[in-house]
Amino acid sequence: MKASELRDKDQAALVKELNELLKAQFSLRMQIATQQLSNTSQLKKVRRDIARVKTAINSKGVL
Repeated sequence: MKASELRDKDQAALVKELNELLKAQFSLRMQIATQQLSNTSQLKKVRRDIARVKTAINSKGVL
């Protein structure tokens, strides 16, 4: 996900995207805890996507 794509979205879409990413992060953490996740770099990618979405939300003055 690129920052330019996030800047084009409205605040409702950004909040929805943030919620989906937080659910994905929780799921990945549970997979790591139960040793079902083989590619642990996915967690890093999701964490950075969450940061990008939060930055886009803050730049729009929402939240």
